[in-house]
Amino acid sequence: MNYELKLSQRKTMSLTVTKELTVLVKAPFGTPKRVADDFVESHIQWIKKHTEIMRNRNSKYGELTEQRKSELRALAKSQIPCRVKYFADIMQLYPASIKITSAEKRFGSCSGKNALSFSYRLMMYPAEAVDYVVVHELAHIKHKNHSTAFYGLIENYLPDYKQREKMLKE
Repeated sequence: MNYELKLSQRKTMSLTVTKELTVLVKAPFGTPKRVADDFVESHIQWIKKHTEIMRNRNSKYGELTEQRKSELRALAKSQIPCRVKYFADIMQLYPASIKITSAEKRFGSCSGKNALSFSYRLMMYPAEAVDYVVVHELAHIKHKNHSTAFYGLIENYLPDYKQREKMLKE
């Protein structure tokens, strides 16, 4: 199987299927090609599964034009802060700030100073999925990890959070 190998200062190997359906292997400097080949071969089922997921995602959403990005950004700026306020009031957890970003790899984040960031790309998903990300990030204000207590807090407000989380992976 063809793949791109990127060597860098890291300790472990990782595997990614890109939007362009390229298999990318990241490995520590000095990793022999044979080791990378074996790594790819041992993960062939994972690669097939994630290539299909990415192919489906590409056909469903296609390439975002600047016009579409602008529309999604405006939608995110108008809707996400309202959803944050709604859930913050219910959960009694208040962020220091809210920012809309162009992040491609994550839907949301919570800084150590409780500043929340949300990707405008979140607006391509159902409202239930958006609410899950909002509650997830608000929960990080109280729990800066993904512990049992963290997910318990989410479940208090969204008992069906696992189904909502699945929407983001489809």
